[in-house]
Amino acid sequence: MSAATPAVELKDLRKSFGKTEIIRGTDLAVAPGERVAIIGPNGAGKSTLFNLISGRFNPTSGEILLNGKRIDGMKPYEINRLGLARSFQITNIFGHLSVFENLRCGLLWSMGYRYAFWKFLADLRDANERAEELTRMIRLDHKHDTLAMNLTYAEQRALEIGITIAGGADVVLLDEPTAGMSKSETTRFVELIREVTVGKTLLTVEHDMGVVFGLADKIAVLVYGEVIAFDVPDAVRANARVQEAYLGSVHADQHASGAHA
Repeated sequence: MSAATPAVELKDLRKSFGKTEIIRGTDLAVAPGERVAIIGPNGAGKSTLFNLISGRFNPTSGEILLNGKRIDGMKPYEINRLGLARSFQITNIFGHLSVFENLRCGLLWSMGYRYAFWKFLADLRDANERAEELTRMIRLDHKHDTLAMNLTYAEQRALEIGITIAGGADVVLLDEPTAGMSKSETTRFVELIREVTVGKTLLTVEHDMGVVFGLADKIAVLVYGEVIAFDVPDAVRANARVQEAYLGSVHADQHASGAHA
């Protein structure tokens, strides 16, 4: 992959459900190692866009490229094996497995271990060592043997981040990672995301503008299925079209509720 090749690139991407066009000719190029937040009003198509990139939906037309390779039409697991991992709005973990066991499950395939009933997981030294490392990385080593269903909500989200990065993907998609967290939990979680995605390309859908402006290198603003702005945070904040379409309404809502941006 050359230095000029985007990690993720969308070319005239479109998605319709029946006669309703949700994604309408979206173009986007995310450079390797960039952290990009995708924002927009409800119904803008953000989740649909993530579903297209991760292979849950097939586009109606257009192209999706991962490190220069077309992935539109591929199955989610095929895309994952090419180096893209995704977390979801709803926490997606194995509740009856421990923190350690969840992380070990997440990394087995990437370490070359396939389905083999005669292998004992306890004997896979490299996988166990990597899982131990991940428990420390996501700051859950003190909950090493705790069943995932007994973790707090914020801890479960941290575990999901760990599972997402366990496979070694160089492109990570996070769908509203701080949703439902308190202000203090959000602050700690943003720092965790920043640490575990060092050297990786990050795309995140996020409604919390504090998270967006504090985490993203660039912001893509999606309105009615089209990217109307893609730039560094200060430029997006100053963009009159963005203010009219999105940020202004957010600020108005926050002012009315007494919240702070």
